Amino acid sequence: PGNYAGRSIDSTSELVLCLDGKDECIGCAGVEVDKIKKMDGYDTTFTAPLMSNLAISRSYRRKGLAESLVKAAELIAQKEWGYDDVYLYVEKRNAPAVKLYKKLGYRTLWEDDSATTLLPMKDGKVANGKTTIVCMKKRLGGGLFGSLFG
Repeated sequence: PGNYAGRSIDSTSELVLCLDGKDECIGCAGVEVDKIKKMDGYDTTFTAPLMSNLAISRSYRRKGLAESLVKAAELIAQKEWGYDDVYLYVEKRNAPAVKLYKKLGYRTLWEDDSATTLLPMKDGKVANGKTTIVCMKKRLGGGLFGSLFG
């Protein structure tokens, strides 16, 4: 595992895929230039790379693939698009994801406890439920000082 593929025609969004030896997708991560909320009380936004939809097939988890996909998305944002920061939104209750992002240098900017998400129900349907969304940021390529002060 570990072959990466995925190119979009649009130069502001990419889907990075991790394929196994049979060319089956075992993981993915998206990154796109999008509006990021400031949560400053004024409902303002700014434009920056937003990583999303990081997913790894269950049988391939805990093998470093998520870290590799995140790093590939960060490289696109920095080397191809010229950005120094990457952002992401994650549900606070997704403790393994929050732990991974912190390990990779992401820092919490804000939390929104008024957010909603789709929750699976026992009957197979989905319903809206409350969640807390965490916005995280990573400063790219700043070396020690960039990670400490970014």
